[in-house]
Amino acid sequence: MTVRRADARRNYARILAVAEQEVAAHGADASLEHIARVAGVGSGTVRRHFPGRRALLEAVFRDRVESLCARAGELAETADARAALLEWLELLTDYAIDARGLANALLADHDSASNEGCAATVAEASAPLLSRAVRDGVVAPEVTAEDLLTVIAGLALATEHDPPAARRLLALVVAGISPPR
Repeated sequence: MTVRRADARRNYARILAVAEQEVAAHGADASLEHIARVAGVGSGTVRRHFPGRRALLEAVFRDRVESLCARAGELAETADARAALLEWLELLTDYAIDARGLANALLADHDSASNEGCAATVAEASAPLLSRAVRDGVVAPEVTAEDLLTVIAGLALATEHDPPAARRLLALVVAGISPPR
């Protein structure tokens, strides 16, 4: 493991804090140059810590994604598979709306050949919830974790300027993939 110098750790933390604010305000297309300027570092320093936009976005979303994945693990232990999956989908929808740019990161990951990043991590965390819901017959067997991520990302992007609509649209989607019994 590489030990970073104290100034490098401070720069990393400052860049990440500014990036979180900028992504929240401007989404995934937040300017890397602007982030560097506000953080008080050069653009080369940003690129040294984050070799590309995707690396920066993954660092910005890491805590949220880890929290979401932990909650998926907790929900996997609940008795009602349908309720567990639906609660998790609502949490994912809320995260994707609150963290502007997360939806783009999920879609970008999904479109890449890589099995790393936000989408792969979230899909992996959702797999036990979805598998159990399919096994219990409360979700159609052809539904995949990637399908659910794409739907949630699409909802978040489509309702970016009307966040309350996302929950209403999620309810419509849920009725289609898992009608109440």
